[in-house]
Amino acid sequence: MDTNTTAHLVGGPRDGSTHDTGGDALVEVEIDGMMHRYIKTTKQHDDGRPLYNYDGMVAPDGGEPGVEDPAARVASPRADAEGHGGDR
Repeated sequence: MDTNTTAHLVGGPRDGSTHDTGGDALVEVEIDGMMHRYIKTTKQHDDGRPLYNYDGMVAPDGGEPGVEDPAARVASPRADAEGHGGDR
């Protein structure tokens, strides 16, 4: 059985576009320095590709001072892997 890792994104700034997700449950797309999250659903598009729903936007370094405690905020997994993580 072939696995199609190209998915349709639903909602958010990339609504209606496709993205190679690698089959991951959570996909993060960086746009203008912010991480936009899409979460895999159990539904499929008419062409058989998986659908990912928009889950919101986060700053790569976690929370921003004055809004919430940056040290208490978990940054995005992709940002952590790229060396971010609230070290301001």
